Amino acid sequence: MSTPPELHIPSSSATVNVSIINTGGILKGMPTSIFLEPAIEGHEYLAAPVYSFLIQNAAQNNRTLVFDLGLKKDWRDWPPPLYERIVGSGATVEVPKTVREILDEGGVDTKSVEAVIWSHHHLDHVGDVSVWEPSTKLIVGLGAKEDVFPGWPTNPKAPFREPEVAGRDVKELDFSSSVLKIGGLSAIDYFADGSFYFLDSPGHCKGHMCGLARVTSNPDSFILMGGDAIHHGGELRPHQWRPLPESVSPNPFALASSPTSMPCPGEIFAHLLGDNKSSPFYRPSTKPGNVHYDVAQAAETIKKLQEADAHNNILIVAAHDASMLNVVDFFPKPANDFMEKGWVQKTRWAWLADFAKAVGQDEDIPRKLFGDARPESTKKA
Repeated sequence: MSTPPELHIPSSSATVNVSIINTGGILKGMPTSIFLEPAIEGHEYLAAPVYSFLIQNAAQNNRTLVFDLGLKKDWRDWPPPLYERIVGSGATVEVPKTVREILDEGGVDTKSVEAVIWSHHHLDHVGDVSVWEPSTKLIVGLGAKEDVFPGWPTNPKAPFREPEVAGRDVKELDFSSSVLKIGGLSAIDYFADGSFYFLDSPGHCKGHMCGLARVTSNPDSFILMGGDAIHHGGELRPHQWRPLPESVSPNPFALASSPTSMPCPGEIFAHLLGDNKSSPFYRPSTKPGNVHYDVAQAAETIKKLQEADAHNNILIVAAHDASMLNVVDFFPKPANDFMEKGWVQKTRWAWLADFAKAVGQDEDIPRKLFGDARPESTKKA
C-alpha cells in the first residue's frame, strides 16, 4: 500500500462525543443504476438504511448537533410531486420514528440541541425540521437556500413543505471564505477548537457537506460523516492506497450463523474491475435521471475522500452503508472507541458481499446480511 497522504488536519486536543444513529428508516426498491455504474450482476438494487449522527462537545457546555435527519416519519405528507415520484417508482418507505424521538428515548436533552444539519437537501436527509425546538438552528451547505428554499409549493423543487422551515434560523455555510483545507476539501472549524469540521464535498447535490469529528486525541482518531458523497463502498475502493487485497478478511460472505475464519481470495473479484485494478468497482452514475447534481464534481470529491480512506484512524460512515449494520454499535452507544473495536478493518471490504452472484457465491447472502433491497414486485413468492 502506498504511503497515506498528508491531510493537514490541524493539531488539537479537543474532541467531541459521537454516536451513529440507525434511524430505522429504509428506502427499498431503489435501482442501483441511478446511483452507480457500471452494472454488476446481482446488485440491481441498493440496500438503504439511513444513518444520522449525534455530536456533543462536552468541553463547551455539552453543545449538541445532529447531523442529518433521515426520512420524514409522515412521508405521506411529502410535497405531492415528490410523493408521486417515489411511490410511482415502485419504491417502498419505512420510517418508524423521527430522529428526535430516538434521541428522546435515549435520554438526550433534545430541547437544548443547538443545530440540526443537512448534509444535503434530499428527502432521506432533511427529515421534518418542524419537530425540533424553534430555537434549534438549521445548518445547510452553500447554495441550498437558492436551490430549494423557502420550500414547497413556493419552490416546486423542494423536498419539504414551506411551513416546516418557516421562521427558523437557517445558517448557510460559505466555504469560499475559509482558507482551511483538509484532504483537499475546504473546511470550517465549527466549534473553533479543532473537534469538528464541516467539509465542502460537492457533486451529489448542490451544497453537499461531510462532517469530520475528532473523537480521540493522543492518538487522534476521526469519524467522517459521509452523507451521500458515496453510496456504496465499491464507489470508494479499491484505490491506490487501498488496493484489492489478496485475501479479504473478515470474509465478506461469512454469515453470523455460520462464521468462518477462512479469508476470501481477492482474485475472485478482479474480473469486475476490468483493466484498471487500482480504481473503484463503481463510478457515479451518468445515466439519464441519475441522482447527482454534477457527476464530474461527485467523482472529484470521491478522489479526495480516498485520501482520508488511506488512514486507519478515520472511520468513513456513508449515510446508507448497509455493511455497517452488523459491525458498528449504534446510538445510544458511543462510537468514539471504533479504533479499539476494529470497525475500520471489519467494514473496509464487507460490502463485497453484494457481489455474491457475480462471483459465483450464494446470491441470497447479501439479503441475509444487509436486508432485502428489492421492490416487492420482483420478490419470489
